[in-house]
Amino acid sequence: MEKSRISAAFVFGLLFCIGLGLLGMTLSKGLIEMKALERTVVVKGLSEREVPADLAILPVKFIVAANDLNELVANLQKKNELVVSFLLDQGFQREEITLSPPAIIDKQAQAYGGDTGPFRYSGSSIISVYTNDIERVRTTQQALGELGRLGIAIMGEDYQAKTSFIFRGLNDLKPEMIEEATRNAREVAEKFAADSKSRLGKIKSASQGQFSISDRDNNTPHIKRVRVVSTVTYYLSD
Repeated sequence: MEKSRISAAFVFGLLFCIGLGLLGMTLSKGLIEMKALERTVVVKGLSEREVPADLAILPVKFIVAANDLNELVANLQKKNELVVSFLLDQGFQREEITLSPPAIIDKQAQAYGGDTGPFRYSGSSIISVYTNDIERVRTTQQALGELGRLGIAIMGEDYQAKTSFIFRGLNDLKPEMIEEATRNAREVAEKFAADSKSRLGKIKSASQGQFSISDRDNNTPHIKRVRVVSTVTYYLSD
């Protein structure tokens, strides 16, 4: 009876040890496989396009001065009409032209005082063109000097009177550019995998960068550069 119990305990112990060994091998293999999955490569893919602007905003700003307020207002109205007539002669439609409310300053009423110069009042006016006709805007920019012959000294470009060229077709470009950026990222990853004698696995994570739209350069603001960078993380395996 005692020998039977000893034999049973021995068999149980042997099986237990074998089980522990198999479990250890399984865990070891699993850890190795998990460790292999941690091997990754992070790559970036770029997509760029040069596109023409499809909207332009052309502001024309001028300033007049006078000692009589009524004279100043009348002068502003007269010159507004001349500027609008000039823009119509350039080929713009009346509905593309907008007149902003004039800004009038009484220099004697300024809290900080100081030298008011020869004129008490000064007034400025901005007439803006909002159009899809980019080339007409560019041509008109070159012709603005003609307003000087009409007695209108236009202001140089500042934050209120700077011609803007805008591209609004980004949504149409997004799918194609994202696909190209992702494809470029994969090409970089495949080259890295080949150089490291590895195989490229599945995507672990991916993020799409922000689309940016900028002027191609300072001299051609009517041509835009659209850019996006995608970041992709791939698994690597032997």
